[in-house]
Amino acid sequence: MTLVLGLAVALWGLGWLLGTPVRLRWAMIGLLWVAVVVVNLALPAGHALRQATGGDVRVWLVLALVAGLGFGYRTLLGRLRARAAGTAPVAARVAFSDSELDRYARHIMLREIGGPGQRRLKEARVLVVGAGGLGSPVLLYLAAAGVGCIGVIDDDSVDASNLQRQIIHTDQRIGVAKVQSAEVAMKALNPYVSVRPYQRRLTPEIAAELVADYDLVLDGSDNFDTRYLVNRACVAAGKPLVAAAITQWEGQLLIYDPASGGPC
Repeated sequence: MTLVLGLAVALWGLGWLLGTPVRLRWAMIGLLWVAVVVVNLALPAGHALRQATGGDVRVWLVLALVAGLGFGYRTLLGRLRARAAGTAPVAARVAFSDSELDRYARHIMLREIGGPGQRRLKEARVLVVGAGGLGSPVLLYLAAAGVGCIGVIDDDSVDASNLQRQIIHTDQRIGVAKVQSAEVAMKALNPYVSVRPYQRRLTPEIAAELVADYDLVLDGSDNFDTRYLVNRACVAAGKPLVAAAITQWEGQLLIYDPASGGPC
């Protein structure tokens, strides 16, 4: 086996000295592998040449499998990187690390999302009003999906009675502000997102400026005053609003986008 590895290194070095293209060098090593496999299959066990080339064809088949998996992974990563680059101008491109490409691979492979769609998610800014029963899953999924900047506003703290439905919080964080607890969970799930916690109640004094800083608002608040306030701020800023509500076994989910001709 050492003989074969030595020949492979020699072929690669010779190709490098002669300036042979990398693909041709790999082809030469592939031919060497084929020759070794043929020797191990054709010659009887114990033959000197077969012993010099490993003595067992299974070793070379496993080696080829490992090399193929490595090559396939590298090729897939390259294609995901190319799709993530998309067709946007160079100045507007958002770079994805190898770890992010692994994380979002299932998104990038979807024709409806691809690299450009994942980049838009990374560039997006979403505000979530409320970190309770509705806000909890919303915040986790936004973070998991790779939304680049997520704001969350809530003035409440985690209580034991929250935990059977507010899945972003934990028993260890009882008494902690909900926005701080949510930030811990979101960063633990996806360290590549930016979380902006606002530990306060949404009021008319701050609503307009806060909403204007985001692309989309999701309202999961638990009182009508806040809901109407969020609606007014979104209409004034021309921002789409996703609003949800639930009580016992009934719920509703609506999208309001008056800037695009829809109702508020």
